[in-house]
Amino acid sequence: MQRPRVGLCYDTFADYTWQPGDPADADAEFEPRVTVEALAAAVEACGFTPVDIGPARALQEQLCGGLTLDAAINIAESAHSRNREAYVPILLEMAGIPCLGSDALTLSLSLDKAWTKDLVHRAGVPTPPYVSIADPSDVEPDVLPAPFPLFVKPRYEGTSKGITAESKVHSVEALREAVARVADRYRQPALVEAFIEGGGEFTVAVTGHAPPAALPALQRATEATTGIGLHALEHRGMPEAAWTHDLKGTLDPALEATLQQHAMTVFQKLECRDFARADFRVDQNGQVWFLEINPLPSFAPDDTFAIIAELMDTPYETFLATVLRNGFERIGLG
Repeated sequence: MQRPRVGLCYDTFADYTWQPGDPADADAEFEPRVTVEALAAAVEACGFTPVDIGPARALQEQLCGGLTLDAAINIAESAHSRNREAYVPILLEMAGIPCLGSDALTLSLSLDKAWTKDLVHRAGVPTPPYVSIADPSDVEPDVLPAPFPLFVKPRYEGTSKGITAESKVHSVEALREAVARVADRYRQPALVEAFIEGGGEFTVAVTGHAPPAALPALQRATEATTGIGLHALEHRGMPEAAWTHDLKGTLDPALEATLQQHAMTVFQKLECRDFARADFRVDQNGQVWFLEINPLPSFAPDDTFAIIAELMDTPYETFLATVLRNGFERIGLG
């Protein structure tokens, strides 16, 4: 009997189509080939046959050529549009192929940091006050969302694109320059929010369904001078990872419980499916503040999910297969 065929939809660094004027980190959301290999091994461990698809354009071409799949796993980011993360889910939906991961609406909405923050705030999860500014000439003292320092980043990007040490600003002049950089390099509005200082930066992965489960919280290292997370300042290929984690589990249990509860609230409010990663900062009073959520988290063997597998003393292939089985169960593929 033929095993179910599961398509792998993804973008590798080699897939990025560079365009004139693209910023240096334009391909930062894409993946190394080892991520695809890790997913394929996990699909095999689930008893299914992985089918290498690639980016959205490859999926479109193969569907037109008669491609048949029983399911697909989507981690494709695509490029050059704020709707880019919806390309693969829409194609799969039109073809009637069930997909692991969040649907097109959730992916498009969560890529917009402003809309996400509005929904999360309404769900009762604290998030730093913000404004969205498209034109640097609109930067005036009366539009500031909070006292300085403020933090500036592109409104429709992920994977820390557009973030540098200059993203943390202490004056109106520096804010105007940071907004201009975002508008010029990324061709979109800047999200300007209060910079939360004092208690560190954390990320929480959420997996599963009915109900989802929050995995152990990971603390991220921060750069000593600015307090910005090192993961946001690093460049692909750096020899040392930016993540920090404590194998002794000394993270305060009450803080971890709050982080996990907020992560699940955000996951459910945005109707995420199967897997996501939420990022937070904590202030000097211990208050947890939501920053953003990524429903297309990296499954690279040196990133969040692999670190959690290490914490759980579980081989990464086994851990990732468990995450995928929950998704296959949701779509009725057993």
